[in-house]
Amino acid sequence: MKVTVVGAGAVGASCAEYIAIKNFASEVVILDIKEGYAEGKAMDLMQTASLLNFDTQIKGSTNDYSKTAGSEVAVITSGIPRKPGMTREELIGINAGIVKQVSENLIKHSPNIIIIVVSNPMDTMTYLVHKTTSLPKNRIIGMGGALDSARFKYRLAEALEAPISDIDGMVIGGHSDKGMLPLTRLATRNSVKAAEFLSEERLEQVAADTKVGGATLTGLLGTSAWYAPGAAVSSMVQAIVCDQKKMFPCSALLEGEYGMNDISIGVPVILGKNGIEKIVTIDLNDAEKAKLIESSEGVRKTNGLLEL
Repeated sequence: MKVTVVGAGAVGASCAEYIAIKNFASEVVILDIKEGYAEGKAMDLMQTASLLNFDTQIKGSTNDYSKTAGSEVAVITSGIPRKPGMTREELIGINAGIVKQVSENLIKHSPNIIIIVVSNPMDTMTYLVHKTTSLPKNRIIGMGGALDSARFKYRLAEALEAPISDIDGMVIGGHSDKGMLPLTRLATRNSVKAAEFLSEERLEQVAADTKVGGATLTGLLGTSAWYAPGAAVSSMVQAIVCDQKKMFPCSALLEGEYGMNDISIGVPVILGKNGIEKIVTIDLNDAEKAKLIESSEGVRKTNGLLEL
């Protein structure tokens, strides 16, 4: 079973590393446009195999999409990363052209592929793949909500002074600092509502910290984060390849769900061998509905910048 990761930068390499370590794929192909870069990353990662006890073969390729032929899943991480002070939306001009070309080349060699989009602005890049390829909508998935939810759970565990294994929580909406909607009302510690332990003000602070999670790391690191994005993607790939039927909030094309049409935005979905097996509808209160609509308006505004 083959998985392709396009983009050998920090996020792509972390994604390939975590997939290999989990040992569920027979082969991971890393592809990059920079001469020798993907080959070097692949060689470096393969030299950890005997130390980390995995048998996944990792291979690198410089822009040769024939090496990706027969991939079941591909992850698109390519594009320019955020720098301090940049919004995800500011990346659209350059990254749209890259994502369009990459997705076309992937489908040419693997017509039944499932594509996971990581490149920013992620919801808009996911929408772009929907609009410019012939893949069915269940085979095009945006990563953002899985990462945002991991950051939400980190902040909840911090506030609750609890082990993160106790925590459950979800972020829906657009993958942007203003657009994401951490569902604090539904967050739990071992099935007990987080609101039983934390004040409304503290939960609001958790939500606020979650929303700027990416920007906070960009400010500290000088570029986009990579460990958590790579881990989020690897969990999604595993759920698909191993047909786990796990629920993740992901950017999915909506056709009436949540009262929306013709938009890719973060909602809970079930991931399995067919990609998105089901879009899960959860009961939102009026305030949450209003925030989700506001988030969708921001995504649509960014989508309007695309040249389709």
